[in-house]
Amino acid sequence: MSQTPDSAVRTHIEQHRAAFLDDLAAWLRIPSVSAQPDHAPDVRHSADWLAAKLKETGFPTAEVWHTPGAPAVFAEWPSGDPDAPTVLVYGHHDVQPAAREDGWDSEPFDPVIRENRLYARGAADDKGQVFFHTLGVRAHLAATGRTAPAVNLKLLIEGEEESGSPHFRSLVEEHTERLTADAVIVSDTGMWSEDTPTVCTGMRGLAECEIRLHGPDQDIHSGSFGGAVPNPATAAARLVAALHDEHARVAIPGFYDGIVELTDRERELFAELPFDEEQWLRTAKSSATHGEAGHTTLERIWARPTAEVNGIGGGYQGPGSKTIIPSSAMVKLSFRLVAGQDPDHIEKAVRAWAAKQVPAGIRHEISFGSATRPCLTPLDHPALQSVARAMSRAFQSPVRFTREGGSGPAADLQEVLGAPVLFLGISVPSDGWHAPNEKVELDLLLKGVETSAYLWGDLAENWRHAP
Repeated sequence: MSQTPDSAVRTHIEQHRAAFLDDLAAWLRIPSVSAQPDHAPDVRHSADWLAAKLKETGFPTAEVWHTPGAPAVFAEWPSGDPDAPTVLVYGHHDVQPAAREDGWDSEPFDPVIRENRLYARGAADDKGQVFFHTLGVRAHLAATGRTAPAVNLKLLIEGEEESGSPHFRSLVEEHTERLTADAVIVSDTGMWSEDTPTVCTGMRGLAECEIRLHGPDQDIHSGSFGGAVPNPATAAARLVAALHDEHARVAIPGFYDGIVELTDRERELFAELPFDEEQWLRTAKSSATHGEAGHTTLERIWARPTAEVNGIGGGYQGPGSKTIIPSSAMVKLSFRLVAGQDPDHIEKAVRAWAAKQVPAGIRHEISFGSATRPCLTPLDHPALQSVARAMSRAFQSPVRFTREGGSGPAADLQEVLGAPVLFLGISVPSDGWHAPNEKVELDLLLKGVETSAYLWGDLAENWRHAP
């Protein structure tokens, strides 16, 4: 039997709660900061620690996969059932930098529990959310009497996510055969609030570029030459002004080609969320909302593509005046992409658009960084429904659906492996990712354990290699 009895799961979790938290605290003490070279040995130590712990959990295979940067951890536990679906769990074991002088109330790598909250760097992002799967799978086995999970369970825990995942896609491509899965579960996300459990259905993609504009070969006198030669700073301003139309839609021809529009049902579900726009504005440190006409704030940040000016500069920036025509200027742009948009198409469209905006006498150069593709799983996908049911059982509450406005490496897994991506996270906005006093709510962390325990049986029972 694959269906997991609720009471048996909760009993197992309660019996092993203390040991689970002790193990998590031990992992959190390892300062696996991937962005700081001095911590490279700690990141390797973190990977080795996790691989050993996964073997102790019962995974027959647990390996450290090295990259040109920081190592990842791969683990696999076959079901033994020839018809069982294969599920890959993604997370990361590296963390953001942290120091007591940043504003922490305690040492960031010395975990402490206060008021049923565990404070430490990585408690929520992402070690806590990775680690709940270890107790979750043991609770699943204990409650069902199985000796192996109801699904073929794989884990891929990255070591460079906080540094932009520079080697992640190549790692996935190198190990595609071993990573093949019917569905990917990303446990590096959150939910709406403690009282409103939610499942994220997709993330936006990202493309970034820098446009450099060159006019005179050097700064020249604005009295002697102004009004008679093109000014690259003016060209940069006109370029930025041409980025959107009067309805705040991106005005780059072809930008919206192929996008997957929100369904009426999705818009209804977004509207059901207890969204307080005034509170959101306070969080955004802003005084008014703005964006594409015809869409709500949540729709704009979750399901609509954007073009943003991240930086603009050129000419004299010091005190007083310096009456020149600058020789150069620059603009930095980023584009958040939604399902149906192709970063390669966006790059071509931006290049063609910029070429038409730049006047004669101004040379321009555009450089694009590596892009992240968007990912989206339809609401009716059977694997997504399994995640929602498992979370609903754990929280004993209806589960709502959200999307994520940011971007991450999950889309690489979707594209390379050809598998739908589902998000299972229990973190809440107050957990303070990347900030001082990062924490995780222990009650929610254990709900993550419980959700994980129910999920594998639900997937095996209700989904067999769904397209």
